[in-house]
Amino acid sequence: MITVPAHRIRQFGVEFYQAVFSAADIDRLVRFEVLGYGGAEAAPGATRRPAKATQVNWEVLEKRIGQSEAAYQRPVIRRKIQELLQYYRECREAGNLPAIPGAVIMISEKRLSFKPAGSTPTLGLLQIPEEPGVLRALDGQHRLLALHAAVEQEAFDLHVPAVLFDTLDARQVVELFVTINAKHTRLNPSHLLSLSGRRLYANPHQALAHDIIRHLNEAEDSPLRGDIRMLGVGKGKVTQAAINEEMVDLLEVLQKVGGEAKVREMQHQGKRFFLNYFKGVAQAFPKAWPGKKYSIKTGAALRAFVRVSLEVMARARELKGDAFDAHALRQAVAPWGQRLTDRRFETEGEWRNKLAGGTRGTVDLLARELKDALRRG
Repeated sequence: MITVPAHRIRQFGVEFYQAVFSAADIDRLVRFEVLGYGGAEAAPGATRRPAKATQVNWEVLEKRIGQSEAAYQRPVIRRKIQELLQYYRECREAGNLPAIPGAVIMISEKRLSFKPAGSTPTLGLLQIPEEPGVLRALDGQHRLLALHAAVEQEAFDLHVPAVLFDTLDARQVVELFVTINAKHTRLNPSHLLSLSGRRLYANPHQALAHDIIRHLNEAEDSPLRGDIRMLGVGKGKVTQAAINEEMVDLLEVLQKVGGEAKVREMQHQGKRFFLNYFKGVAQAFPKAWPGKKYSIKTGAALRAFVRVSLEVMARARELKGDAFDAHALRQAVAPWGQRLTDRRFETEGEWRNKLAGGTRGTVDLLARELKDALRRG
């Protein structure tokens, strides 16, 4: 058990503590973790460029960083850790500025014991189980990782002010994280969509859109495998956020025209539909889909394909009766290849000319062309 002096604070029914931890305490007690999915290419660090000479031992540091779907932190920004480590050393050498003057915010996995000391009931001693990973950083993870890197390499005697919560449930933790980070540190939109749709607000349309997009990016037989930057990071060509809004709008339209029964059908068959649908699109444009000089996998193009998917479902039903069948969907979109052709997506050709109206105009225009080709087909 580690005992630290603490100030107990109560705000609107929520209790938390202000305390101070040594660098050694941080090293023993804090678990570092980032939000990520199994097989993600860019976790736990978001930057994978060939590194310049650095004083950070990334191999050792990243062994301390976990990755899970239950986490909420963004992938680690290596440059930020390097800059913080250098700043800590400059502060130590100059001796004229504190290295971490502001409190980090941490969450305890367990309820902690507080014992008042003296006549002031809000001042006392906080007892924390000496268990690795009992604490997690809610705000300040990069600062603490840089401190960990410093401790790994040299004696670094530094005390860190901290705010510590031990009564928040999982939903409150994520909500507090989003509240702190949504504006001040500019979390990317894709990261926030994963948190809000699946874990914070539990919006069923956001959650379903998230799951379908993730499936398209991860399924082994998906023509979009690895092309979507989930959480806004990775090597993909298009961000999750770029197509998420379009898919949510689609689900809202589906609910209005078909009711809850159609939404439930999409909940059960949505992954299958979009997987087979984009397989059909890839087959309709055999040169553009794998080609490097085409813009068919851009956010604008994929949004247009998502926007017309209800019309594609209707056309597949006319042909085969099963709107989710791979063969029916291939037949439904086949006219696109004949009428629009691969040339429609040449980056330096027709695509570039029609981009003059802006991305939104390009989405609207392409969606109209796709619908028209379906009707004529």
